[in-house]
Parts: sequence; structure tokens; C-alpha cells
Amino acid sequence: MEPIAAIATAPAPSAIGVIRLSGEGAAALAGRVFSPAAGRPLDKCPPRTMHYGTMSDRRRRTVDRGMAVWFPAGHSYTGEESAELYCHGSPVAMGEVLSALLEAGARQAGPGEFTRRAFLNGRMDLTSAEAVMDLIDAETAEAARLAASQSSGALGRTARAVYDDLLDLSARFSAVVDYPDEDLEDVRPDEIRRTLDGAEETLSTLLSSVGRGAVMRSGVPTALIGRPNAGKSSLLNALAGTERVIVTARPGTTRDTVEEPVRLGDVTLRLIDTAGIRDAEEEAERLGVERSRRAAAQAELAILVIDGSATWSSEDEQALRAASAAKRLLVVRSKADLPQDAGVAERFPQAICVSAKTGRGIEDIERAVGGLFPSPEAAFTLTNQRQQDAVRRASNAVQRARQALELTPDAALTDVEEAMAALGELLGRTPKEDIVEQVFARFCVGK
Repeated sequence: MEPIAAIATAPAPSAIGVIRLSGEGAAALAGRVFSPAAGRPLDKCPPRTMHYGTMSDRRRRTVDRGMAVWFPAGHSYTGEESAELYCHGSPVAMGEVLSALLEAGARQAGPGEFTRRAFLNGRMDLTSAEAVMDLIDAETAEAARLAASQSSGALGRTARAVYDDLLDLSARFSAVVDYPDEDLEDVRPDEIRRTLDGAEETLSTLLSSVGRGAVMRSGVPTALIGRPNAGKSSLLNALAGTERVIVTARPGTTRDTVEEPVRLGDVTLRLIDTAGIRDAEEEAERLGVERSRRAAAQAELAILVIDGSATWSSEDEQALRAASAAKRLLVVRSKADLPQDAGVAERFPQAICVSAKTGRGIEDIERAVGGLFPSPEAAFTLTNQRQQDAVRRASNAVQRARQALELTPDAALTDVEEAMAALGELLGRTPKEDIVEQVFARFCVGK
């Protein structure tokens, strides 16, 4: 394919900038701009090793001094002959080097085109290509680890195993039907059933991860819920390690939701401090309370903050009902540095005792959150709607095949092939052009 070139690092001053090329003759083309200090042309230097030299602009004037490396076809990210130039991260210098490469015969690469070529050349499947973008967009350390595992093909290997089992079943059954005169052993119904059962189990496991990947990518939406002056804002400040929100002794200080990302162990919480739950009279506070209820209903996790030093009240009851609307609930008794109310302690014996003043209980919250959101296994985690739709269609087809098997084995074949088609779309083995465009369009955002 024709050589393409692009600046691979961010367009801002930095210590190092990288310019990447890929395509037929990439090393020789890079050698028209980069002159190794050893005196040999770059494409005559050993591949996959760094070489020091000078970089020139279109008029052969020295722009910078740096390093270069080239990779033969079949041994690069894209699968094509490739080269990379490493210079100082001056946007002006990198622009001059890139212009020289374009004048020498390269074409400006489009957003995501290197990864697209890697996909087209069989270096990765569509799930791995999506993981590259997930890694670039990762907002949490957990998201980065998940994306790194999936970019190496973890999810793809799981889906391919199911695909290959169904393909083997379909091929053997078709051979028996198409060549009745050959001495071929029939595929037994119990063998078909075992294959379908295994496929259904794996697909069900994948579907059970729906939503988990998205949560790990961007953080867990977490609402701090409680009555006024229960200690919600103080807890947020303690978890964040900074005075993020104003705290006073006067109840009702928080009138609107305040969001702050907080890292607890391997999990990032998008903490939302909310207005205290009570029957408010002022319109501003009443609107804040309504937002608090909505935040709880939409949250993956609600942390119910109860003032452990005060008696249980009707406002606490309202807060408990609001917090219970979240998908998961964690109960915290605040102000553990003060004498505790026996009734509250007896009502919530498993609650975590916390003191925002002394820091007591913060590590207990971290452990509890880690238990609620364990690290997902990359091989069994779906991270976007496209993957979910494909796996769900494959699972439904396998279920229909199992039901059809009760009639005749050949009745299940159509459903098996439909499941294979869905998994083929997931992996990009039988890609529809619009699906491929959908995946690579993500690289264009913000470019």
C-alpha cells in the first residue's frame, strides 16, 4: 500500500516527538529525510534498532538531530514496512520533517489509519482496534489496564474460540449432508448439544459483563446520600484529600450536586455530593433535594451517610429510601470521633464507621468499594454497545439452535450459522463496511 505519514505525538511542545510512516518503501522514504550518523542509508541499517542522525526539511536543511528505526513488513504494528523518527517535541520542527516526508512521496495519514491498516492486514481484530481507542481515552488506571489487555486480543480470543467451535460443528454437519455417499461419521445430537451448551455458557458470561466495562472506563457514578449535616461533604473532602466543597455546621449548605473523581485502590469513583434529603421549604433547596433523588436513582453506587452521633429520624428514612434506588448501596456511619448513638449502631451493625476529621474508616471504604467492583477479566468484558449487540444476537441464535435441536439436528444449522455471522461481525471476520466505519470513526473525534 502507498506510504502514509503522520505525527504520532500530541501537537504541543514536549521533550520528544514521534513521526510515523507505514507502507511500501517506508524505510527508504524515511531515509530521504533522516541521515544516519554511521553514513549508511536508513534502509540499509539493521532493522528494529535505533540509529542516531540528522533530520532535514524539504530544502535539505538540518532541522533536528534524533533517532530513527525501521521495521520490515510482517514485523510492525501495521504489518507493513514501517519507520519511526524520534526528534525533539517542537511542533515546528516536527511539522517541517513531516512536510519533507510528504514531499518525498508519503501521504498524510488519516485519523486511525495506522490502526485500520493493522486491522486490514490481519494484525488485529475489531475488538483490538476498539481497545486501542479505549486505551487512548482511558480516564482511570483500571480502564487503561483493561484496554491494554484487550488490545492484545484477550476478548477476541474468547469470541474466536466460540466461533471456531461453531464453525467446526457447521462444517462437519454440512459435509455429511453434501457428501452422503462418502463414509463420513454423522454428527451426534449429544455432541451438537455439548458444543451449543459451551457456546451459550461463554456468551452468557460475556453478556453478564454488560455495563461493567463502561463503568471501569470512566469511573463509577457514586451518589453521597444523607440528611442535611450528616457529613456527606466532609466525607467527600476526606476521600478526595482536599477541601473540594464548603463545610459548615449549618444544615442545608449544599444546594446543588458537586462531582469529584476520587481514586480508591483500583477503582475510580465519580463522587457526587448531593443536597441533604429532607422536606425543604425554600425552592432552591427543594430543587436540590430533587436532584439528589435523581442522582441516587441513576448511580451505580449510593453511599448512605448517617450521622452516627445523632438519633435516627424521618429524614434519615427518606435518605435511606432514596439511596436504595441505586444499583448498589454502601452504608457509612459518620462522625466516629464523637459519641455514637446506640440506636443507629444497632440498626446498622455492618455500616462502616468513618471520621472525616481523623481519617478513620477511609481504608475500610476503599476495601468495600473494591469488593463491590472487582477488577474485570478482559477476556470476558464487553466495553461498548456494538460488542454487546453482536454477542446478544449470537447468544439468541445459539438458544434457538438448542431448541431446534429437539426437532432435528439439521434444523439447528441455520441458527448456528447466524450465531457465527454475529461473532464474525464482532471480530471483523465478516465485517459490514458500516460496522468498520463505525469503529474507526472514533479515531476522528477531536482530530
